[in-house]
Amino acid sequence: MKNKEKNTAISVKNLHITYRGLKKTSIRASWTKLKNKVEVFEALKGVSFDVEEGKILGIIGKNGSGKSTLLRAIAGIFSPDKGSIDLHNHTISLLSIGVGFNKKLTGRENIYLSGMLLGFSEEEIKAKEKEIIKFADIGDFINKPVKTYSSGMYSKLAFAITAILETDIMLIDEVLSVGDTRFKEKSYNKMKELISDDKRTVIIVSHSLGTIVELCNEVLWLNDGKVIEIGDPKEVVEHYNKYMNENG
Repeated sequence: MKNKEKNTAISVKNLHITYRGLKKTSIRASWTKLKNKVEVFEALKGVSFDVEEGKILGIIGKNGSGKSTLLRAIAGIFSPDKGSIDLHNHTISLLSIGVGFNKKLTGRENIYLSGMLLGFSEEEIKAKEKEIIKFADIGDFINKPVKTYSSGMYSKLAFAITAILETDIMLIDEVLSVGDTRFKEKSYNKMKELISDDKRTVIIVSHSLGTIVELCNEVLWLNDGKVIEIGDPKEVVEHYNKYMNENG
């Protein structure tokens, strides 16, 4: 009998992540109360699922449901308060606006920084540098600090780095909908090319339900930090749409 464990790319078990912060209080209240109470928000509440190697999992849910928190946890940016994440020795990259760049460095310098953080050598990155710059297509801005970039330029470079420096697992957070029309089409086509590799595992978070249904083998629906349903893309999206129509 074939060991199923060998075909598993990602295992998430009973994942809990909690944010802690100070409650908002008025100035008068802060004078009368020397201590502000700590507010606790449970972003993920016992999330469990597996993703097989080579599969494309879509994650849907309303804003605040825990989608981006889940991706960042899988990428190793957030540490679980409880539970576990096992990547089964696969390399991983997270493609998300606002994550991964040093804004004081130039785009070219960030290519090397991001690549090294992904585990690539300087020689491997250098071999792909021209291809990354050509795909990003941001002109002379490649030699300017990332802090001068628009969100569109940021997403172009971030996508180019992740798409050209291919990892075993790709996590994509809403960036397919960012940028001009031509780049959206180019990045969408590149994504279809990347995920056609039966060894590459992809998780996509998107509000574009049409994209989710077309690209994904399976869809996970998160709501208020809990898994509501995981299964066939068309069925899960249909149930999600019905819920949203009934509950706003």
